[in-house]
Amino acid sequence: MAEFPSKVTTETGTSNAQTSQQGGNSLRGLASSVAIRMDVSFIQSIPAILMMVEMGLGLLHWALIASAPYTILPVYGWVMFVAVTLWILTTILFFMILFGVQQNLTFVPWPLTVMGYNSIAAVLYLTAFLANAASVHPFGSTIFFGHFAAAAFFGAVVTVAYGASAFFSYLDWKGDGGNAATNTVPT
Repeated sequence: MAEFPSKVTTETGTSNAQTSQQGGNSLRGLASSVAIRMDVSFIQSIPAILMMVEMGLGLLHWALIASAPYTILPVYGWVMFVAVTLWILTTILFFMILFGVQQNLTFVPWPLTVMGYNSIAAVLYLTAFLANAASVHPFGSTIFFGHFAAAAFFGAVVTVAYGASAFFSYLDWKGDGGNAATNTVPT
């Protein structure tokens, strides 16, 4: 009968020799432990397409306003604030979802958070669009009339895109969330 070894190691961590080979506390060791996965199926979904529209046309919206003397009317400060802030936040949210960051932050109720974000963004963009459209008239005799008029148009399109995103995120929030139990039960 085989003898039981007298010395048994029950360590679950790595030894110091292994840690120094992997990089230890250096940035290289940290970077090697981070796995980046891109969700390609997300890019082909309707919410992702809407987010890309919001980012592209939102960038065009605030670029048109920024290329004209928008400081003449104080209302354009609000329009620029809403356009630039939501453009930055939408870009961050897009890349967070694309690279699956929400899977690591499980304490955040993502469907509810995204629905709330899109709903608030739609309301804020609606106010910015209305302020932009109402303030185009004073520039009617200047060369910047086209900038502000086009910005009002693109503001309306981005408002509709955020509204559609809010609708689809509402459907996602109210949906079953991909529960396996509800998908396997015969009806």
